[in-house]
Amino acid sequence: MQEELVQKRVKGNINIQWLCQLIASLSWFASVIAYGSFELGDCLQLSAASAWTVSNIMNYLTNKNYVISQST
Repeated sequence: MQEELVQKRVKGNINIQWLCQLIASLSWFASVIAYGSFELGDCLQLSAASAWTVSNIMNYLTNKNYVISQST
């Protein structure tokens, strides 16, 4: 029973919300680079987009590691 719950979490780890957030954060990051202006506001936007992207990736990896460690 417990293992079935773990398997459901693995499958649910990549979901539409996470994928859309990752696409949005990467797009924001790319738009700042493509625009080419690196004033203070642009640097702040770039750092916010970078933090959001890293947060999304870390969230995925943390949840994946948690689920794998729970199954062993």
